[in-house]
Amino acid sequence: MGKVHCTLSLSTRIVTLMTVASFIPRLRGLLARVETRALLLWAGAAGATWGFLHLAAEMREGDTTTIDRQLLLALRMPGDPADPIGPRWFEESMRDVTALGGVTFLTLATITAVICLLFHGKRRHALVFGATVLAAQLSTELLKGYFDRPRPTLVPHGSYVYSQSFPSGHSTLSAAAFLTLAAVVSNLERTRRAKVFVFALAIVITVCVGFSRVYLGVHWPSDVLGGWALGSMWALAALIVLDRIARPAGPQG
Repeated sequence: MGKVHCTLSLSTRIVTLMTVASFIPRLRGLLARVETRALLLWAGAAGATWGFLHLAAEMREGDTTTIDRQLLLALRMPGDPADPIGPRWFEESMRDVTALGGVTFLTLATITAVICLLFHGKRRHALVFGATVLAAQLSTELLKGYFDRPRPTLVPHGSYVYSQSFPSGHSTLSAAAFLTLAAVVSNLERTRRAKVFVFALAIVITVCVGFSRVYLGVHWPSDVLGGWALGSMWALAALIVLDRIARPAGPQG
């Protein structure tokens, strides 16, 4: 009886593996279709929108206060909130990293990228990239004024600040700019390895910028999460447009 049960169990596993194996090529073909990619992009944009709105509601109700305080203090020396963890050179490095999400650097980077794209005849790509960064900046300023969340006073600030706290402007702009730029490069690049590299680099920079804002004590963690969600919304919107630009024209008739 035991041998029969083992044989049936093995047979069931083999059938399951064969079914999965036969489904993989179909899944690859489905993901290769433009319509599927478009739907996934729309779903991602909707998810980012929902995530931002949900987080904003939680923040306004004060539900993020406890975790915000715990995470902020976790990056400070025990018993001395004025001293960030790590050596002095690391703290200075975080100031350098945080500048990558600042208005000055990203304005210069955006202008440079737009000019380069125009030089190469990619006018629509240049327009999408420039418009996305501008939209991210304007939406951030409007939302900061709307939510009017004060900056953290739990620890001393490691960088100068002059606006409200939610959402984080550095996190929003870095996500929108670097992810959209990666999408533009990926849209023009043919090799898969290069596509993966530019997106991985964009994500690493975006995460580092957001971390630096909390490390320097100028933002609550929920500010950074909100900025990432908002910036991702704009980047996904740009990706949808770029995907449409890259779509081959249909038959004329």
